[in-house]
Amino acid sequence: MASPSPSPTILYTICLVGFLIAPLSMAQNSPQDFVDTHNAVRAEVGVWPVSWDATLAAYAQNYANSKSETCEMVHSNGPYGENLAEGYGEMTAVEAVKFWATEKKFYDHRANRCVGDECGHYTQIVWRDSKRIGCARVKCENNWVFVICNYDPPGNYIGQLPY
Repeated sequence: MASPSPSPTILYTICLVGFLIAPLSMAQNSPQDFVDTHNAVRAEVGVWPVSWDATLAAYAQNYANSKSETCEMVHSNGPYGENLAEGYGEMTAVEAVKFWATEKKFYDHRANRCVGDECGHYTQIVWRDSKRIGCARVKCENNWVFVICNYDPPGNYIGQLPY
């Protein structure tokens, strides 16, 4: 695939999980949980799996830590693709990724656009050129949970199909 132009326009998306989530096992917050959940969504459309990347994970963790006071939903504007989620209680990694994936129903692949609602979290998950992910989850002082996943190479280039 051709490399994106030197200064591509990237769509960034933010997700606020606006419902209470019952406490679940912390076992659903491991790097492998993030990878497995992403790869299950990617497999549905025939996209190659992603792998965990320590550099991306450190970037995500550093950014998540900087939001741990209030869980402010603001993108890092870094060099990677990025999905954010916020939820109350014990939102897990698996729940955050599955929630982003619910946007699939709003993505029209033929028209390559969202229909009726947001779909950018989903298209970042299934972006065919993204090969590595790094994610983090922090419990904020206000009792909310902040989840971030970073993707390399980034996705959501306007005018390009994700898969």
